[in-house]
This record gives sequence, structure tokens and C-alpha cells, in this order.
Amino acid sequence: MREANAVKLVTSAANPAIKLVRALDDKKHRRETGLYVAEGLRTALTAAEQNVWPETLIFSSELKQHPKLRAYLDRCLARGIDCIEASNQAMEKIARRDNPQGVVGIYRAGWSRLEDFSLTPQSCLIALQMIRDPGNLGTIMRTADAVGAAGIVLIDECCDPFSIEAVRASMGSIFAVKLAKARFADFNAWRQPLGGMLVGTSLRASEDYRKLDYRGPVFLMMGNEQAGLPREYEDACDARVRIPMRGTADSLNVAVATAIVLYEINRATL
Repeated sequence: MREANAVKLVTSAANPAIKLVRALDDKKHRRETGLYVAEGLRTALTAAEQNVWPETLIFSSELKQHPKLRAYLDRCLARGIDCIEASNQAMEKIARRDNPQGVVGIYRAGWSRLEDFSLTPQSCLIALQMIRDPGNLGTIMRTADAVGAAGIVLIDECCDPFSIEAVRASMGSIFAVKLAKARFADFNAWRQPLGGMLVGTSLRASEDYRKLDYRGPVFLMMGNEQAGLPREYEDACDARVRIPMRGTADSLNVAVATAIVLYEINRATL
């Protein structure tokens, strides 16, 4: 194990690691480097439970005596991870005013291929089409993790799951949920030989989501927050379902709707 003095003390906001964290706010820089930022000690510990480790760890001098952080640092140092103790001045440059954190990790983004998903008759794979809100995407990742979904496929131009807003909303599930990107035609061609059914949610559907006979593996496809699924994507589904509404609202937030249907699929296919 490396000695504890391998931790580097940084007092300047001009330090390359501090500047990198700030640069990773930008999607273009995340795409070019393949890196992203996750905040908080709890998030870092959740990642470690999945055997996911940062390439660089930055922590505030104020937290260096925290027992959980000290134990985590020992594990990071043993893996040769760059660990940086940042002064208050340096930490302020990367702290977010709405939710400042004393621990920041720089992680390598992990994308899967469609072929990497392992599916069984009990599996549910989520396909998200043109999801634009990173908070919604992060919340769906968290729900996917909770129900043990096989993963998420992002169809067309979705928002970045590795943005700080999506990572934060996932509450650590970004480290547990497999993510892939695909065009719809490629996704549909891949999933058809696997059997099961492609289920889409639609305001035009007549079938109650609780009444459908789900045959796994189930591929649940959810559409854009405003427009829903394109008609041609709906037509490709084996079944279309809707969530009944009793009040004046005619739709639900996409993250909420996804959770409702996911738990019904989970109940039906257990």
C-alpha cells in the first residue's frame, strides 16, 4: 500500500485537476475526454460498492479527518488513484452553490453495446427516446437500478447521462446501470430475435398498463417529455399501454410514468 503522504495538497484553483473538474461541466469536454464528475462521499462509496473507482479524487481539507473518507482514501491510494486534498479556496472553484460537496471524483464514462445486455424471460430493458431533461434521466436510472432492470438504451438524441445533473439525480445508480446508445432501427433489429415484447406508452393507447400480459424479456420504450413516441415507433411496438388518469391532468412526468410501468412489469414477470 502506498503511504498516506501520497495525497497531494492543492491550494491553487489553477491546478490542472481543479481546472478539469470545471471543464467537465461542458458536454463537449466530457465527450472528448470520456470523463465525468460525481459529487459527494456517499456517491463515491456507492461507486466503490460496484467496484467503480475514480481516476482522480478531490476532497476538502475540512473533511480529511472524516473516518469514512479516511478509510476510502486508503483504498484509493492502494489502487494508485490520484488523491488531492484541496484548500477551501481551491474547493470553492468547483463547489456548486446549490449543493456544495466536499468530495468530488473524476470517473471514466462506461458505455455498453447492445450485445452486452444479458437478458432472461424475467428481464426488463428500458429504451428512452429523445429524453431531454437530465433530472428525468437520472431519476429513471435510479428506478431502473431499484427494480433490477437489465439496463437503459438511449434512442436518438437524448441528454447526456454523465452530466452532473443526471449523475446527481441517479443517486449513485449511474455506477450500477448499463447504458447504451442506438438508433431505433438498430435497437429494434437487435431485440426482435430475442423474443419477448416491445411495449410503448402512449396517450393514444387504449390498453391499461395493468391489464397487459407481459411476456419477457420486456423492452419498455418511453418517449420524449413533450412529444411522446413518434408514430412510427409506436407502430413498431408489440403493445401500447396507457396509465389511466382520473383528474384533469392528461399525462405524467416521464420519470414518474416510467417508474409506475416498471414496477408493474416487475410484479408481472417475477
